[in-house]
Formats: sequence, structure tokens, C-alpha cells
Amino acid sequence: MKAKLLSAWGYQGDAMNLPVADVRSAAPFYIEMLDFDVVENFDDPIKTIVLERDGIGMGLAENGGDPEQDGCAFRTDNVEALRNEFISNGLSNIGAIDGETRGDEKFRVFFVVAPDGLCFWIGELIPGTS
Repeated sequence: MKAKLLSAWGYQGDAMNLPVADVRSAAPFYIEMLDFDVVENFDDPIKTIVLERDGIGMGLAENGGDPEQDGCAFRTDNVEALRNEFISNGLSNIGAIDGETRGDEKFRVFFVVAPDGLCFWIGELIPGTS
């Protein structure tokens, strides 16, 4: 069974405006390794590429921000299957699955740091913890 993304939120509050130095050179990582599709691409007011997977979107933007200080969190329905998919796509810089508590909720999570510096938290809610 292929894992699905269920939701996304940006660390700085905006998953549609994640900073990268060059959207054209950043995009192939997300397409090839994380299985996103390009759904929008525009140059005005700033160069931006909108990517989507399972109806969940994020935007890479040449907005002058520091990618090493931003990123996005994704909830998934199967953290292990998603991690294995990324590895089979050739992703080698990927964290191990670990546990994490956020408020009353417990998650199984792993992290991915993209070549552009953005960090991604990928988590699956452990049933019965919310």
C-alpha cells in the first residue's frame, strides 16, 4: 500500500512560501525523491513552483528567506511505507523513524533535509493518542 499525505503546515506558518535560492534547481529533488508533481509555476511577483502530492500542496519560492530556518511538516497515514518509498526512490539522507509527542498526541516520525536546506518532518499519528 502506498502511503498518502494527509496534511501539511509550514514551520514558519506558510507551506506555500518555502524559501529556496533557485526554484528550478530545487524542484527535481521533490519530484524525483518525494514524488510530488508540479501544479503551478510562475515568475511574478516572485519565482514560485507549487508542488502537490495526494492533494496536499507546498510552494517553493525565491523569497529571500533562509531555507535552513524553514521547512514543512507532513502528516501521513503510513510513516514506514512513506520512508521506504523515499529510500526506493534513491533518497539516502533520511532520518530513522522515532517517536515524538506533541501535546496529547503521539507520532511516529522521521526527518528529511533537502539539498536546498529545507527540513521536513513526516509523522503518523499513533491511534488512540489524540
